[in-house]
Amino acid sequence: MLKKLLGYLWRITPRRVRYGAIWSITDRFTVTTGAAVVDEHGRVLLLKHVFRDGSGWGMPGGFIERGEQPEEALRRELREETGLELDKVEIVLARTVPRAKQIELIYRCHAKGRAVDARSYEVNRAGWFRLDALPPDLTKSQRRLIERALEK
Repeated sequence: MLKKLLGYLWRITPRRVRYGAIWSITDRFTVTTGAAVVDEHGRVLLLKHVFRDGSGWGMPGGFIERGEQPEEALRRELREETGLELDKVEIVLARTVPRAKQIELIYRCHAKGRAVDARSYEVNRAGWFRLDALPPDLTKSQRRLIERALEK
């Protein structure tokens, strides 16, 4: 009986009020993209981001802008940060990062060319690394993401 009453009240409530109620009680997340980008030698592209200072090297990626598709955002971020264009782009996993209230879409990509430079104010350094010679300050989380993204 109570369920039916609540359902009826919800249905007759103006749409704006319903959306406002949902908006006020629902968790919100930012959405980002990240990529395991490999070159023709199987090396992985890693970046040292200015805004992730102290976290060491990490996968390239960034925030999705309003109205932007995830793959477009990834391509834009790579172009802005390194000048690199992507050839083959394949989404491989999605994960939540609860502490940051973030949803991260992870891609496996192949680079068009391999010349990269840290051209953005957001990036200190960019480099290609063999999987058996990843930098020591690459976090365990980033290592695991790279491994998962490159699994076939």
